[in-house]
Order: sequence, then C-alpha cells, then structure tokens
Amino acid sequence: MTLGSYYIGIMSGTSLDAIDVVITRRTSSGFQQIAGSAPALPEKLRSRLLQICRDKHVDLQTLGETDQQFALACADAVKQLLKESGLSASQITAVGSHGQTIFHSPSGLYPFTQQIGDAALIAAATGIPCAADFRRMDMAYGGQGAPLVPAFHQALFAEKGKKRVIVNIGGIANISVLTSDKNVLGYDTGPGNMLLDAWINETRQKSFDKNGSFASQGEVISALLAQLLTEPYLKKTAPKSTGREKFNLAWLKQQLSLVNIEQYSDADIQRTLLEFSAVTISEQIQIHTRGCETFVCGGGALNQLLMERLQALLPKHRINDTHSLNIDPMYVEAAAFAWLAEQRCLEKPVPLKAVTGARQDAILGCVYLP
Repeated sequence: MTLGSYYIGIMSGTSLDAIDVVITRRTSSGFQQIAGSAPALPEKLRSRLLQICRDKHVDLQTLGETDQQFALACADAVKQLLKESGLSASQITAVGSHGQTIFHSPSGLYPFTQQIGDAALIAAATGIPCAADFRRMDMAYGGQGAPLVPAFHQALFAEKGKKRVIVNIGGIANISVLTSDKNVLGYDTGPGNMLLDAWINETRQKSFDKNGSFASQGEVISALLAQLLTEPYLKKTAPKSTGREKFNLAWLKQQLSLVNIEQYSDADIQRTLLEFSAVTISEQIQIHTRGCETFVCGGGALNQLLMERLQALLPKHRINDTHSLNIDPMYVEAAAFAWLAEQRCLEKPVPLKAVTGARQDAILGCVYLP
C-alpha cells in the first residue's frame, strides 16, 4: 500500500441526478479527499435511464447504446475533474466506477444485479485503469451485493472505544453501525430521497426538494404514514438491500390509493414522505444503539428538515454530517468506490460477509487496463 497514491471514485446512485466524482489520496490516517465534482447527467441520458428503470423493459440496442453513453459521461467527468485539479491521468493509480444500477434482484431463484457504464470504455477514454463490477462476486457467494459502503465506513470512520453510526441518505438510505473491532453491520433501511424526489417531480416538475422547503409547507398525514409503514421490506431482518425496483412512483401511487387523501395537499404528501424516511431510518438505528455519534452523508445531509427530524427522533444521538470526519457528505459514496478500487488493485478481500450475508469475504470487482 503506497502512501500518496491517488484513486478516483465514480458514483451515480438511484436518484439519477448527477455523476459524483472524487479524487482521493492514500495517507497514513486513511483516505484524503483532494477534489470532487458532481456534473449533472445529460437530460436525454437521464430520461432514458429513468425510463429503463421504471419500465423494466428495454430493447438490446437501446441498452447497449445507453451503456456506452453513460460510460462516456463518466469518462468526461473524470477528465474534467483532473483538469480542474491540475493532476494528470498518469498520476492516478485507478478509477473505481460503481456504474448505474438499472436492476437489482438479490432474492430471486437466480439472484443478479445489473449495472451499466462500460468500464473498458472508461479506461480507454481516460487512459487510467478502471475497476468496476464490484457487486457480483459478493452475490456469487450468496450475498446481497449491497450495500458495499459499510466496509469503507468501517475502514475510514471507526474509532477505538467508540460506537458510531454512519447514515447514507441517497435515493435509498442505508446505515453502518461501527465499533472498534473489524466487524461492521450495515444494510438498506428503505427509502431515503427516492420517494421525495419522485413526488416533487410528479407534482412540481422539480428534481428534488431543496432543504425540504416544499415538505415544510405541509403536515404529516397520519393515515398515510401508517400505511407506508406496513411495507413488508421494513420488517425484514438484515442482511437486506433494496432499490428503485421496490420503492418507486408506481409503488407510491398504489399506497396513496389505499388511503383517503382527497382533503390533503401535495405538500402534505411530501411532508409525510419525508417523515417516512426519517422514521424508518431512526427506527433501525435505535435497534442497534440507544445513543452515540451519528454522521449523515449523501444528498439527504443537505435536506435541513430531514436532518432536523432525525435529530428529533434520535434525541440521545449527536447528529452531524461527515464534514466532521473530513469528507464532504456529497462525496462519501464516490470515495468508497475509490477505496474499493484500491482494495481490488491490492487484491485484498473486502470484509462484507456480515453485511451482505455472503458465505465468505471476497476480492471484489474487475480491472480494465487502458
């Protein structure tokens, strides 16, 4: 493991709002964030990805072209960030790319996960080795293939003698419960921003609710919240993972049809969805700890109302975002894939079996050389 080595991480999550790219450097104390950016996905590409994820049906020509388009968008984001940072491709050991998940099915008769974004094309376009396809080896050993970030949280954020919780609130929310030993517990709690984004896009044609301002105009609909909380996934025990395949606009509309909401406003529904995310996250944290340091990352860390609700629901927890741990909350997931690229280049197994339920820890991902 060479101190000073640079790695780049690329993450595009279920919110489909941007491509998060971060440059990191290995230091004696962990990973240091050097630079980051989050260029928006080209609108035509974003619309196509949303349609593929929503319809769960696509012809092979469209799938192949979208795979290439997304890879080129990732490569462009990497090259632009290198230009802005003053670093060259030759200084980067590897890029770690999550790809864009279009379907995740870990519990069927033949479990599989599908990410697009051709890593060979990223390597060729940037001139940097690209590590990708991190989920499938874990699934080959019987794991969920998700979430992957708890291992990174443990490696970077665990502190001797302390229990900590890291909450990642992207489209889906997940938690990592960290202790001072090498074991980490983590899983997807349910929706983070996904339903919030879907509803405000449906009713106000906005991609997200900045600071929860639209939600703050409404009141919680208790009957709707109670209905949302009947979702069976919430009662499943870990290991578990979920995504857009479960929590999407069609699912939400089905839930709305089961409750009389005629007297309520769109803002009331938005506020209830925010409460749904806050309640499901906080309930899972309370299963594992009565009080500790809790750090939030992902887009949800920027939603002031959501952060306030988490603190209100977890009064014995000291809640901050990961700025307190020296990583911008918007780039923690991208940094995790830089770290996963490093682990792959060093051929080190990633300790995830306690998280995903895999039979053994495994070396994750494939490396494509330019």
